[in-house]
Amino acid sequence: MLSFIGTVLILFLVTIVVIRFMGKSALAQFTPHDLTALFFIVTLAIKAIKVEGVTQALIGIAIIIIIHISLSKLSLYKHLNRFVIGEPTILIKHGKLIKMNLKKSRFSLSELLSSIRSKGYADVTNIKYAILEPNGEISVLPKEESMPVTPKILKCHVDYSGLPIAVVIEGKIQYKNLELIHKDKEWLLNEIKAAGVANIKHIFYASVRDDDYSLTVDNGKGNLGTLK
Repeated sequence: MLSFIGTVLILFLVTIVVIRFMGKSALAQFTPHDLTALFFIVTLAIKAIKVEGVTQALIGIAIIIIIHISLSKLSLYKHLNRFVIGEPTILIKHGKLIKMNLKKSRFSLSELLSSIRSKGYADVTNIKYAILEPNGEISVLPKEESMPVTPKILKCHVDYSGLPIAVVIEGKIQYKNLELIHKDKEWLLNEIKAAGVANIKHIFYASVRDDDYSLTVDNGKGNLGTLK
């Protein structure tokens, strides 16, 4: 039993170290070779553990949970956090690419450009900072002149537009959501009838805004209607 516990403990920790060694790029985007490597790591780790009976399997699960919780608590400490989780890495600074950090993180330029495009930025020079987070995600902070214009920047007052509450999903009334807006089935059926829908089962999705109780009906065929 002690041998089994030791094997689980060692393999769990070794797997974490190996995945950390593979770099944050492996966590960000699973390329074919990343996926293959992770598959083989997991397969070999499982093969090395010989589970004999349900009791041993439950003990193994308990060990993994304990290790996971312990590492989560240890990661609260700064120096251990650096080892367990890692640190953010700046890949773009004031519109300039940092080649050394890309190489250190094993993050290709193509992957970086793809990531910033997915954030809505096609031009590297518009970015103040692009940071590779420990979980593999890319955080993009644009330059002030490239930030999206918001009502706050324009100092404009924007009225509350209401929160859409789903009241019908795939032809079924969502009674709990109706209670949230203090309405009942009878009210909903009247509104749906006024919208020109004869049978509620023909509705794929319907929502009601919590401010003016306007009803939006979607039949799932590309036709959308709003009734106030």
